[in-house]
Amino acid sequence: MSAFKVVIPARFASTRLPGKPLLDIGGRAMVVRVAEQAVASGAEEVLVATDDERIVQVVAAAGHRAVLTDPQQASGLDRVHEVVVAQGWPDTTIVLNVQGDEPLAPPALMRQLAEAMAAEPLAPMATLCEPIQRRRDLEDPNVVKVVRDGKGCALYFSRAPLPMARDGYPSELGGLWRRHIGLYAFRAGALGRLAALPPSPLEAVERLEQLRALEDGMDILVLDACCAAPAGVDTPADLARVRRLLPA
Repeated sequence: MSAFKVVIPARFASTRLPGKPLLDIGGRAMVVRVAEQAVASGAEEVLVATDDERIVQVVAAAGHRAVLTDPQQASGLDRVHEVVVAQGWPDTTIVLNVQGDEPLAPPALMRQLAEAMAAEPLAPMATLCEPIQRRRDLEDPNVVKVVRDGKGCALYFSRAPLPMARDGYPSELGGLWRRHIGLYAFRAGALGRLAALPPSPLEAVERLEQLRALEDGMDILVLDACCAAPAGVDTPADLARVRRLLPA
């Protein structure tokens, strides 16, 4: 198996779910659940990158590693880069960014991304997608859509229905309509290049940090997920769903 690291950005503040990383899911904090999934992937190292000492303490008490990062960081991407620099990882290091609100993130998907990056030594970054089956998901701004070119690289990501079917949507979607799964793999050097750039106009409008890479001309390899990827926790309804799936 290819060597890789995992960094989990976990910001305490959340508009809809204050203190989201520490919300209880079956007796353990959400961010701890994410760290457990990352450890199960076989990563060499797993670190939580956070802006709050309370998260550091909870993660450490559960036996995982957490580091304090600058609370003024603009995005999770920037927080991950701060950890990469502090740890002194070489530019060729494969680093996975696993969001701190993905307690159901399958370890198999993390391994898939790491293997894809190892097989494509010139690829700066990679992520995942899966077919959208329901019209309501296509119209849901919390479900990020992605379209790819013929080489399997991203053309664009959006919260809007994408691509827009001018003459009406088919009764069964799939095919062109794909949900972006918010797991990323970077080469440490590419991550440094992105972190050196200011937030881009499209990134600011869509609130999608991966658009910074596209606006800078960076290729993003988008793989079909090797297994189902349950959605993360963005809303109280999401939290209730995950709590049902992960009881104490």
